[in-house]
Amino acid sequence: MVAALIVSALAMSAIVGVRYLLASGGFALATRARHPGLYRGLEPQIRREITWSLVSALIYGIPAGIVAWGWQAHGWTRIYTDIHAFPLWYLPLSILLYLAAHDMWFYWTHRAMHMPRLFRAAHAVHHASRPPTAWAAMSFHPWEAVTGAIVIPALVFLIPIHVAALGMVLTIMTVMGVSNHMGWEMFPRALVHGPIGDWLITATHHQRHHDQYGCNYGLYFRFWDRLCRTDGGLGTFRTTTSA
Repeated sequence: MVAALIVSALAMSAIVGVRYLLASGGFALATRARHPGLYRGLEPQIRREITWSLVSALIYGIPAGIVAWGWQAHGWTRIYTDIHAFPLWYLPLSILLYLAAHDMWFYWTHRAMHMPRLFRAAHAVHHASRPPTAWAAMSFHPWEAVTGAIVIPALVFLIPIHVAALGMVLTIMTVMGVSNHMGWEMFPRALVHGPIGDWLITATHHQRHHDQYGCNYGLYFRFWDRLCRTDGGLGTFRTTTSA
């Protein structure tokens, strides 16, 4: 049992690491094509980001491996594969529930990480990326990586979700995590500055957090920032945003 659990954790760590390299690498290539030279001179920073991120991938893989082992071997989780187990309308609802729960967890743990003692001990690693790049999304101190690694694995024991919907949640988490750090905006200006952008976090919103630190703590949605009056509006980049 222990051997199977270790194998599962190592396998998931490898999957998370490869997912990071593919996603961040893909967006880094897009950055090179869209804004050549944006990361020029940041090579030492990028190497640090990749190193910290691969350590984070190892940490993220441990609870994910426990979940995978518990689901496949014992059926402990609420992940389901039968598409008819719940009404079809529950598929998008479950995705939204996971994103909302993750966003709430991230907002409050992120705010906590900005307390002076926790910032110096852990979160300063992430903010050492000035400016952040597409490689910075998982660049965390191990203590902070633990807080991010446990939330989705915990939710699968509480909220039913189809395995494909869970894959969608992980995809959204990865894409938004990477794209919000890459130093330019991939979404159209009309979306970012329109009604959707008033509630959805994109790179333009998260950039303000990396510039000023004391605002814009959310991950997906601006709800908690607006409710708690920590929404600092939209930021600016070293380059122009996409049209």
